[in-house]
Amino acid sequence: MSGAHIGGMVPLSVLDLSPILEGSDAAQSFRNSLDLARHAERLGYRRFWLAEHHNMPGVASAATAVVIGHVAAGTSTIRVGAGGIMLPNHAPLVIAEQFGTLASLFPGRIDLGVGRAPGTDQMTARALRRTLVGDVDRFPQDVVELMAYFQPAQPNQAVRAVPGAGLDVPVWMLGSSTFGAELAAILGLPYAFASHFAPAMMEQAIAVYRANFRPSERLEKPYLMLGLNVVAAETDAEARRLFTSLQQAFLNLRTGRPTPLPPPVDDMDQRLAASGISPAEQGALAKAVVGGPETVRNGLRDFVAAHRPDEIIVTAQIYDHAARVRSFEIAAEAARALATQPAL
Repeated sequence: MSGAHIGGMVPLSVLDLSPILEGSDAAQSFRNSLDLARHAERLGYRRFWLAEHHNMPGVASAATAVVIGHVAAGTSTIRVGAGGIMLPNHAPLVIAEQFGTLASLFPGRIDLGVGRAPGTDQMTARALRRTLVGDVDRFPQDVVELMAYFQPAQPNQAVRAVPGAGLDVPVWMLGSSTFGAELAAILGLPYAFASHFAPAMMEQAIAVYRANFRPSERLEKPYLMLGLNVVAAETDAEARRLFTSLQQAFLNLRTGRPTPLPPPVDDMDQRLAASGISPAEQGALAKAVVGGPETVRNGLRDFVAAHRPDEIIVTAQIYDHAARVRSFEIAAEAARALATQPAL
């Protein structure tokens, strides 16, 4: 199976935050991530990406390149990558070496998505970057420097990435605003938009990327991947209940109390109403497909019809691991069912 497609066009991929569950630990999270990746490979998902976050009690993938190596070693065909590396936290040479190492160990299977946000709070960002010169304003230059390290080394080149030089590591631009869209377009890179948590700017960012795209050696025409929360279960009611884990985590984060991923609850509406968080802020999770198999099919079809992505990267923060695996199975089944219909 080459991939889960919708209308023969849109592959599905996986974005995993390697969630740390309430009452569990990071070791179990990593076992769960590898198990999910093996299922995703069997189900035909194209990529399995892990995200960089720091000082977050509910996210285990802080050392993102290390976890990518763990997942890639335990799978055989699925592409594994970063969705993404938060480049202001790192020297570009270090990232080139890390992903040059991964690409040498797992040739043809490694993706490198880069983002501009720190992936944490300002105090932690300072702790991460205290040996680095410069700041987030250097991001465009850092991306160009990073990509240069993957070019074949030139005679008399003083600094080179070993390993890294001459390796074809696909670089993606990640974003949740028009900044990343514009930079991806100028550099001719594929673009992944974080519509799973920042949908407000999605349509504007898509338009900026498509309108300003310049063909490059890496990419002839725009290639757009959109993030989407998909929480699927046997019934709409059960899926909505599973979704309350993400809603609670979102609520805790927005009120300055990040926690491990909590189990589902039955009183989420009351909790949201009592939280004091505005409907606009609650809209951060608006791009979510939550329901049973038919609801998920319809949701995927409508999302593709509305935004015409080239690929969808599915994320699902679900407390029970077996339910999480089942959610990705239902999403893949929905995509296959839609693939038998005429392309949208």
